[in-house]
Amino acid sequence: MRFLPVRDDALLIELDDLGTTLALFDSLSRDPIAGSGELIPGARTLLVSYRPSAVTPGQIVRAARSRDLGGRVAGEGSLIEIPVTYDGEDLAEVAGLLGLTAAEVVQLHTGREYAVGFTGFAPGFAYLSGGHPALHVPRRSSPRTSIPAGSVALAGTFSGVYPRASPGGWQLIGTTAVRMWDLSRDRPALLLPGDRVRFVDVSGSAGGTAGAAGAGSAVAAAPVTASAVEAEVAHGLEVINPGMLTLLQDLGRPGYAGMGVSSSGALDVVSLREANRLVGNASGSACLELTFGGLRLRARGEQVLAVAGAPVPLSVIRPAGADGADVDAPARTRTVAFAHPFALAAGEELVVGPPATGIRSYLAVRGGFDLEPVLGSLSTDVLAGLGPDPVAAGTVLPVATAPRGITAVALPGGDDRAPLDTTEVVLDVVLGPRTDWFTADAVDSLAGQSWLVTPRSNRVGLRLEGDSLTRVVDAELPSEGTVAGAIQIPPNGQPVLFLADHPLTGGYPVIGAVATYHLPLAGQLPPGARIRFRPIGPFAEYSADSSAVDNPEVQS
Repeated sequence: MRFLPVRDDALLIELDDLGTTLALFDSLSRDPIAGSGELIPGARTLLVSYRPSAVTPGQIVRAARSRDLGGRVAGEGSLIEIPVTYDGEDLAEVAGLLGLTAAEVVQLHTGREYAVGFTGFAPGFAYLSGGHPALHVPRRSSPRTSIPAGSVALAGTFSGVYPRASPGGWQLIGTTAVRMWDLSRDRPALLLPGDRVRFVDVSGSAGGTAGAAGAGSAVAAAPVTASAVEAEVAHGLEVINPGMLTLLQDLGRPGYAGMGVSSSGALDVVSLREANRLVGNASGSACLELTFGGLRLRARGEQVLAVAGAPVPLSVIRPAGADGADVDAPARTRTVAFAHPFALAAGEELVVGPPATGIRSYLAVRGGFDLEPVLGSLSTDVLAGLGPDPVAAGTVLPVATAPRGITAVALPGGDDRAPLDTTEVVLDVVLGPRTDWFTADAVDSLAGQSWLVTPRSNRVGLRLEGDSLTRVVDAELPSEGTVAGAIQIPPNGQPVLFLADHPLTGGYPVIGAVATYHLPLAGQLPPGARIRFRPIGPFAEYSADSSAVDNPEVQS
């Protein structure tokens, strides 16, 4: 085993193969290490999150090395048959690469049972191992920008089915009508680790999708969205203009990595908590995450709100005749303080201007939003397509009644805080896990230059521009778990800094990751901002005899 740093609260255990990886995953799942958190298996790695206040990397090293890795039996779960029409646009090319005919590729693909090794990339996407060894093909050199849902594909020794339309670099050999992810099912992910899979050729067969062990027959759940304007919503916020992008966000949905679901959640959790405390909510309650301001909404019933994060001007309009007032009276406008609680009377409208600095502001309402969560969260994951749709004009967001006796908290700062200077923002970085895949000059260049945040950035990640980073290892990296803050280096050498909606697993090497305490700062960087990365130490593998093991303040 190798134990590699990932972030200040996560490490990567590298093993010999998928079998030993899953054996360690099973062992640590049945009997967790005290202080450890979610586990994300990869092709030959296991990502382990942990609480630094409760356990050290050295203690994790010792505990993992002591585990028995001989106990897993592959394919212990249910057998699920997936009907496939072998019409993939890469089928002929795959056959040529392997020196086979297309019919022989189909025969090999349907001739063996697969086992679900691990999940990732997208909710419901399972990496299937155990196929015929002859079906070993590389990823495409140029990934497609969009692959249709239901595409059956090969990459390396793995097979998989795309659960939704998404970018991807796997070789497409067929399609299936079976839904890999469906929130209307008790188990949304059709395939979970341990399940067995057999592909059935139904090419040219009408209605051949009926035999998937009943798995594909469920009707897709209607998307969970904030309700459209309805007269019966008497207590809520009616959206007049959503601005550029307004999303519901909370602290995310951790704990669903086994289904291929990443946590998502607010990009600036510090500001989300601040906004909630200002109105007396639990600190992790859902807020509206505003990108570049622009929101305009109307109160239904009396409301108490607060806005934190990127500083924005706030004005309240009381329309003529609002709430039974004299219709001949002119509309009145007042300004309210940023980062302080304020009241909206029924019919009053809040207008949020553009931020002076930063990019994301968080609007909390006393009582919180009364909406049905998806997998325990109201966060919108833009990559996975989970959670409420982006807020649109005409949406009414119902607001729950606040518990009595909870008061708002006056916080220092407000609009007197120092503005964020995006001329050059310094972000602390933990080097690893694949720093040694890059030249020494590349590591120096990571920290030695100022990186530009490009307009192609979003909640998935910040795409950066600068001098390209050169790899010293040219091998293809088997898919492994990733974290928010990971600095992934694709073949063009231009970094992508993962944010909250990043894929759960990735196949490009990660040179380092932004420290957890600087992630909210990274989430506030707009296009045009510049970043300088500051490594907080050299890249080094963890070992059981490291000084951190004997930290007297940490209990195992």
